[in-house]
Amino acid sequence: MSATRACDWHQPSLRCRRPNNPPQLNEMEGLQIRKDGMWMRVKPLPNAFVVNIGDILEIVTNGIYRSIEHRATVNSVKERLSMATFYSPRLEGNIGPAPSLITSESPALFKRIGVADYVRGFLSRKLDGKSYIDVMRIQNEEHKGY
Repeated sequence: MSATRACDWHQPSLRCRRPNNPPQLNEMEGLQIRKDGMWMRVKPLPNAFVVNIGDILEIVTNGIYRSIEHRATVNSVKERLSMATFYSPRLEGNIGPAPSLITSESPALFKRIGVADYVRGFLSRKLDGKSYIDVMRIQNEEHKGY
């Protein structure tokens, strides 16, 4: 698998190097996501891969793409092979909603903060689900149900 630039959009995209080589390492269950407070199994699909959206992308897209709390479980009979990759902004930069997504009808849902401050806060938090993204939320009266 490789990260490349999409020809028309100038955005990173993922693709397989060889179309006959499946991107999923094996089809063993083990990934779970939290939905409505309950852990749910994610059934692997043949020749497919899963992309988990992280908190930073949720912030940059002003909530258009939602991050998901997830975990992996262990099977004592068969191994599960997975590959994790991460993409993060440079420490000298800022994190916040993309200005082009902020309008009077769609105000910023998240604060703008330096990446180094974000990382420092994220790493010093109590491990309690996705609690740190809530620190980044702006409490807009119109978006209380978010």
